[in-house]
Amino acid sequence: MVFEPKYTDYELSPYTGLTRKSWIEAAKYLLGGIFDNIASADKPVVMPRYETKVTYPGKDAPTWRFKAEIFEGLTRSFFIAAPLICEEPALSLNGINIRDYYKDQVLRAVTPGNDNYVYNYSDMKKENGDEYAIYQQTVETAALVICLFICKKEIWDTYTQEEKDRIAAFLSDYAHSYTVPQNWRLFNMLDLAFLYMNGYEIDEDIMRDHAQNILNYYVGDGWYRDGQSFDYYSCWAFNMYTAFWNNWYGYEKEPYIAGKFEENSNKLMETYPDFFDRDGFTNMWGRSGIYRNAATSAFDGNLMMRDSKADPGLARRICSGSLLQFLKRDDFLINGVPTLGFYGPFTPLVQSYSCAESPLWLGKAFLCLHLPKDHPFWTAKENNGTWDKLKKNETKVTTLNGPALSFANHEASGITELRTGKVVKERSDEHGMWNYSKLVYNSKFPWESAVRKDVESEQYVIGYTDKKTGEIQNKDDKILKANVTFWHGEKDGVLYRRQFFDYELNTETHWNTAMNLADFAVPYGIMRADKIRMYRNPITITLGAFGFPDNGTIVECKEEGGFKAVILKGYDHTGKEKQLCYTIFDGWDEIEVIRSVGTNPDSERSVVLCANTKREKQYGYEKYFLISQVITKESHEDFSLDDIFPVKDIIYTDEQKCGGYGPVTIVLKSGEKRVVDFYGIEGDIEL
Repeated sequence: MVFEPKYTDYELSPYTGLTRKSWIEAAKYLLGGIFDNIASADKPVVMPRYETKVTYPGKDAPTWRFKAEIFEGLTRSFFIAAPLICEEPALSLNGINIRDYYKDQVLRAVTPGNDNYVYNYSDMKKENGDEYAIYQQTVETAALVICLFICKKEIWDTYTQEEKDRIAAFLSDYAHSYTVPQNWRLFNMLDLAFLYMNGYEIDEDIMRDHAQNILNYYVGDGWYRDGQSFDYYSCWAFNMYTAFWNNWYGYEKEPYIAGKFEENSNKLMETYPDFFDRDGFTNMWGRSGIYRNAATSAFDGNLMMRDSKADPGLARRICSGSLLQFLKRDDFLINGVPTLGFYGPFTPLVQSYSCAESPLWLGKAFLCLHLPKDHPFWTAKENNGTWDKLKKNETKVTTLNGPALSFANHEASGITELRTGKVVKERSDEHGMWNYSKLVYNSKFPWESAVRKDVESEQYVIGYTDKKTGEIQNKDDKILKANVTFWHGEKDGVLYRRQFFDYELNTETHWNTAMNLADFAVPYGIMRADKIRMYRNPITITLGAFGFPDNGTIVECKEEGGFKAVILKGYDHTGKEKQLCYTIFDGWDEIEVIRSVGTNPDSERSVVLCANTKREKQYGYEKYFLISQVITKESHEDFSLDDIFPVKDIIYTDEQKCGGYGPVTIVLKSGEKRVVDFYGIEGDIEL
C-alpha cells in the first residue's frame, strides 16, 4: 500500500499537487499505521521488531535501554501527532483519542513507579554509578518540549499545576545534567528554554555555555561540524532546534547568539535547496539515514526565524517532493511503521543507537504543519528554484569549503550528485565509510554496501597481491579501504581531494597508501582523473560504480578509440526506468559485472560495475592516472556516443604519458578542457 492523497491542487502545487490538506492526510496515514500496533490507551508506542542484531534493546540490555525505547516511540510519534491534535482534537485512531493518549502517556513517562516510566537522569545515574554517562532519553526530551509547545492549548495548558511541576522536574533533571559535546547540547538548551518560558528556574550559565559551544561549531554556509563529521544533523538539529530556541529564549535573553543562529540559517537557505534533486529527493548520505525526509525540517526552521530568507514556494516543493519520495513506495512500511532502512529494510544502513521506533524521527518533517493555513509556506505557488533556470544539459555545481561539500545539479537527468570531504573514520568502520567515504552520492542511485571484500561501489579498494601468483591476498589487512578524506577544494572547475587507505595516526603519512582525487561534472554525471599515490606494490585497484537495482537488467558493452564502456538498463523497485554507463579512459584494464544480493537499499538484487587494474613494479614508472566516468539517468533512451565517450584527447606533460608529473589536460568533444594538476596540493589539504 502506498499513500494516495485525496486532496491535491496542481494550480497551487504544479510539481507535487500537495497542499496543507494533503500533508494532514499524510500525517494521519503514518500515525494510523503506528496506532494500529497499539492495543489500548495504556500501552506505550513500542512497535513490532523484525531486526534484533543491530538495533537496541538487546535481550540482555539494562533496564534503562528498554525505557529509552518507550520514550523514543512516545516523543518521535508525537512529532506527527502534535500538529494533528491542534487541527483535530477529537481525532481517534484504532479507537484511541490521540490528544488524550499523548496527554496521559507523557505523565506516565515522567512518573516513577508507572510501568511506562522512562527514568529521569538521576535515577539512571544511581543505577549505573557513572555521573558522566549519557542516555538516549536526553535526545527525546527535546522532542517532547517541542511537541508540548506546538499543542500547548490542547495538552500543556490542560495539566494541573502539580502535573506541570512533575514534567518540569523531569525535564530539569536532564536539562542541567551531562550531555554529549556536539548536537546534543541543543537538547539541553531546548529543555532549559521550555522551562524558562513556562516560569521555571534554570541555570542561565549552563544555557549560555551550551549556546556558545553550538555557535562555535559553525563552519560557514549554514553548516556546523557535528563531532568530526558533516551531515544532515546540521539541518535536522542545528538549523531546526536553534529556531525554536531563538523564539523561546534566545531573541530575548541572548540576542547576539540568536542573531548569529538566524544569520547562519539564512546562509544555509542560499544553497540548501540545491542539495535536493529535481523531484525534491533527499540524498542517502551520512549517518541516521533512517530519518529520511527529516532533512527538510531545516526549511521550517528558517521560516520560524524573525527575518526568514527561505523561498516558501520552493521550500514546500522540496518538502513535498521528499515526502512523496518515501510515501509513494510500497516497501516503506512494515506493520504500518517506517522500516529500518532508507526505502525498504536495509540493515547496512542501521546503527546500534537505533531502535524500531527511531525512524519516526522523520516526523520532524511534519512540524511544518504548525505553520498556520495562511502562512506563505502553504499559500505560495510551488517553484523549482535552480531546476527551473538551468539550460539544456547544464550542470550547476555548488562547492562549500567549510563543510567540504560539492553538489552538482544535472539538468540532463534531474539528478543531484554530492561529493564530500573532511572525513575521518576508524579503519574497521565499514558502515562509517559507506555513509561518508563514497566518492559520489547520487539522489537516484543510493549507496550500496560491500558486494565483495575487494569491491565497493563508488569507493576505491586496494588489494595487495601475491608476488608469485598475482592473486589478491584475501586477508583483512591486505585489503585496504579509504577511511580518511582530506579536502583541497575546487579550482578551474575541478574538485581536489585526497583519500588515505587504512589511515592511522601512529603511522607516518607517507607510509599510508593514498589516492589523489580530482573530478568534475559532465552533463549526466562525474568524470574522475585520480592519481595513485602508493608506497608498496604489487597491488590491484578496483572502483565500483553506483549500485544498480536488478529487476531485469540489460548489459551492453561499447568501445571507441581504445576507451571501454558498459551500460546497464533496468528498473528500480517501483518500476522506474534506470540507466547507468561506466566508461574507462586511461589507467584501467577492464570493467567487471558483479551481481549481488542484499547490498542495495532499493532492491534485493543488484548489479555493480567495477573497473580494475594492477600495478606490478615496486618503483617502476607506470600509469599513475585513473580516468573514468559514471553517468546515470532515469530513462532507457540511449546515451549518445558523445555522452558515453566525451573525451577527445588526454594530454600528458611527461612523454611516457603516465602522469607522474605535470598537468594532465582532458580535452572534451564539446570543446571544453579540464586541467588536472596536483602540484602543490600538499600545502593545502584540510580535515
